[in-house]
Amino acid sequence: MKPYEPNELPLQNLDYQLLFSLVGDANAELARYDGLLQGIPNPEVMLSPLTTQEAVLSSKIEGTQATVDEVLEQEAGLIKEGEKYKDIQEISNYRLALYQTKEHLQAYPIRLSFIRDLHRILLNSVRGENKTPGDFRLDQNWIGKEGCTIEEASFVPPSPLRLNDYLQAWESYIDFDDSDFLLQAAVIHAQFELLHPFKDGNGRIGRILIPLFLFQKKALSQPMFYLSEYLEAHRDEYYQRLKAISQEGDWNGWIAFFLRAITVQAKQNSERVKAIMGLYEVMKIRVHEITHSQYSVHLLDELFSRPIFKTTDLVSRFKRELDIHEKTTPGLLRQLKEAGVLMELQPGKGRRAAVLCFPELINLAEGRAVFKKD
Repeated sequence: MKPYEPNELPLQNLDYQLLFSLVGDANAELARYDGLLQGIPNPEVMLSPLTTQEAVLSSKIEGTQATVDEVLEQEAGLIKEGEKYKDIQEISNYRLALYQTKEHLQAYPIRLSFIRDLHRILLNSVRGENKTPGDFRLDQNWIGKEGCTIEEASFVPPSPLRLNDYLQAWESYIDFDDSDFLLQAAVIHAQFELLHPFKDGNGRIGRILIPLFLFQKKALSQPMFYLSEYLEAHRDEYYQRLKAISQEGDWNGWIAFFLRAITVQAKQNSERVKAIMGLYEVMKIRVHEITHSQYSVHLLDELFSRPIFKTTDLVSRFKRELDIHEKTTPGLLRQLKEAGVLMELQPGKGRRAAVLCFPELINLAEGRAVFKKD
């Protein structure tokens, strides 16, 4: 099989009659979602569970097996080894990459050097760390069943001898203003996947780029629009649509799929954001009524940032950042536990700290009704 030769960008001869109504629907739902984002005073705190969920689902597409609460449990020190731990490390790297992008993009545009930096974060100290993190490939690679030859491959990305030229053209297209930013985002994601410039981690980097591009183009007020829930639920079609571009040149089918994904995911994201905002407002009143503390909002923000935590970690953080006496915080946590706001995952014993969780928020992030302790 010959290496794939990508289309020149911007694309020509798209079926705008097919795409026109889909573009309109997707833009309308994305605008509604962004309107909600703009109304959140501290989106990094309040939407932290959605960022974790995106990291979980994007990594799941690539084969990792961990849940949102397992990631949070690992951060609280409950999971320390084994395959699950390795999966969670990959997810934590993905989330770190998401968190570190906003500040950069407020000052600088998306460039290939920035993408290489993201890749280094993604593969730091995890499976794939031996696959030249941060460097574009210098070898011909291919995709297919394990152990297959290049002749048996289902897809052969572009030759490494031409890869740099294709990447430069792709970077230039990011700066171009195409007919619609969502349509352009579809092309940017697919073209990156087809170029397959890294030895590992291409899918995750390509999915991170979707909200980053929309943020750069000011279609989003925050780089916090996460599409992996839809892509994971429609994984087979996701791959088939990308494959149809390389085999049949079917860009229209891919873009239509992508626009439908944006429409559905924007609705779901909006509902989840409303639910999280609603929970925050209810809990702001409830936590204050339970604790009668001047620190109740700080405590609530901490629960939203880290819904599973070691009590000792929270005590030391509050002492360091807010100068709260170390005997005050355990009393506040005890009140919230007795009121049923917090649940104990691991009791304190000797020098071992108790681990508590905020189940209502975790349930919203996971889309579950009940948080169960093993």
